Amino acid sequence: MSAVRTPLPVVLAGARGHGRTHLLNIRRLERLGLVRLAGVCELRPLEAAELEGPGTQQSADLGELLAATGARIAVVCTPIQTHTDLALTAAGHGAHLLLEKPPAPSFAEFRRMADGVAAAGVACQIGFQSLGSHAVPAVRELVADGVIGELLGVGAAGAWVRDEAYFRRSPWAGRRRMDGVDVVDGALTNPLAHAVATALALAGSTRAEDVVSIEPELLRAYAIESDDTSCVRIGTARGVPVTVAATLCAETNSEPYVVVHGTRGRITFWYKQDRVLLQRGGHGPEETVHGRTDLLENLVGHVAGGEALCVPPEETGAFMRVVEAIRLAPDPVRLPDACWRVEASGAASRRIVHGVDSLVAASADTLGLYSELGAPWALPTTVETR
Repeated sequence: MSAVRTPLPVVLAGARGHGRTHLLNIRRLERLGLVRLAGVCELRPLEAAELEGPGTQQSADLGELLAATGARIAVVCTPIQTHTDLALTAAGHGAHLLLEKPPAPSFAEFRRMADGVAAAGVACQIGFQSLGSHAVPAVRELVADGVIGELLGVGAAGAWVRDEAYFRRSPWAGRRRMDGVDVVDGALTNPLAHAVATALALAGSTRAEDVVSIEPELLRAYAIESDDTSCVRIGTARGVPVTVAATLCAETNSEPYVVVHGTRGRITFWYKQDRVLLQRGGHGPEETVHGRTDLLENLVGHVAGGEALCVPPEETGAFMRVVEAIRLAPDPVRLPDACWRVEASGAASRRIVHGVDSLVAASADTLGLYSELGAPWALPTTVETR
């Protein structure tokens, strides 16, 4: 990074909601002299206080903003269904990309984006921040060295609490389709997408061709189109199964994690905390905390100095196979009223699925699906990918 002399101009498309974290990160990199916020693309311009810094050019048209600012990098944090078109707009102006996850709502849109970006000759980083964790290569090295014996499978668990307001935060929230366009905003594809991508990474199966079968179980307690309580088992070309269990209707909000199972031990990775726990026979538990490479900073290093990208599009192909399977699956099954309850706290109201916290944990422990763990409301589905 020391080779960077002139701060690279950056535009941010989508600066509210989750986009605010990108705005704050751009300001952090500004203070390091790495980038300069050249513009913000928002349908409703930000107020001066929201910009967290000096006045910045704003426009509702990303193409116009890129042309006016000459930005070298575009950060796209907009509704899922807009990702491909905005990414290609940026690429058409020669801007390198940090594209929020999920990169697209369908595999066809993902390919259109990835192929278009490659043809334009610009770099693209997909915003799976967990894949910038130094714990990922560290765990892979432990597995490759046989520290936990033969790799048996990888399971991930995500039990989160989200209230009714979460699904009213935007018109596309909780939607599978909107105005005839795919959105696919479900528990596994958006809020807990990191669990899926991280589990695939630790299984060494990140590319589209690494996936041979997908078994999703999609359910919902909330009055939405998409899934809020789901699990999936992914068959890989390596023969290592990957399961992910997720819910937004948990009793208690918990740190999501991935468990790597071996014949002689297991490794647990809490990916938001960069924390790893190694457990194996004949040894006491060993816990380590790792550093993390910021994805925008990595993209800047790639553009300015040739650093390898942490998360290029092709390394998210397996994740996109999962998105596609969920897109094509039958609509999520509505859980019977007897399976969940409503809990109100002040003006906030949330739905809690009975026993789902323990089911999510059991899935990661056993590599089983809800339907295999005794949940009477779960219905199995299999999608062959080739």
